[in-house]
Amino acid sequence: MIELNNISKWYAVGGNRNYVLRDVKFSVREGEFVSIMGPSGSGKSTLLHILGLIDEPSEGYHYFMGEAVHLLKEKQRSNLAKANIGFVFQAYHLIDELNVYENIETPLIYHNVKGSERKAMVADMLDRFQIVGKKDLFPSQLSGGQQQLVGIARSLIASPRLLLADEPTGNLNSRQGEEIMELFRKLNSQDGVTIIQVTHSEKNATYGKRVIHLLDGKIEKETQE
Repeated sequence: MIELNNISKWYAVGGNRNYVLRDVKFSVREGEFVSIMGPSGSGKSTLLHILGLIDEPSEGYHYFMGEAVHLLKEKQRSNLAKANIGFVFQAYHLIDELNVYENIETPLIYHNVKGSERKAMVADMLDRFQIVGKKDLFPSQLSGGQQQLVGIARSLIASPRLLLADEPTGNLNSRQGEEIMELFRKLNSQDGVTIIQVTHSEKNATYGKRVIHLLDGKIEKETQE
């Protein structure tokens, strides 16, 4: 599904190259659950943004779903991401002015899904995540765990092939965090969703079948769980 060959990301600082990622090379098969770990500043979020087609590498070759991403124009990259990738963020990124139902529905509007279909798909998600009773509430009226559930429902509504999660339990207490990680495990094992998560948590990393350890922008080692 994903192949990264010698991916580097750098910024020019005073005529010098400041590397955030250097010669990163790995692949991810469809249906895998991969964790990326590393200290702050190791390049984890930059790598996730490249995987999500939000950012471009400075050098290297990136293949996703059989497409040579490094050769695509910005609009083509955006369309490829929209059709195949869902994001879950630490900070939820829900739209404050929209209620739960409307937040979950938003991606379908961007995908030009008809109103009647949207209604059925959102109803299915609300039921699946057991948040039917919260559908008319706004993000400020929800707990952190409930907001993250809504964020995950929203990211899955368009049936992405790949789910990218950036510190998905970072703002949650341990019980809520465990519930979210168990949900990811289920999405991966039962629904076959490919998941790549960035995490500081050793415990959360073990939910992945493979852990990639980053240090100073390079892959330090890979371990199998």
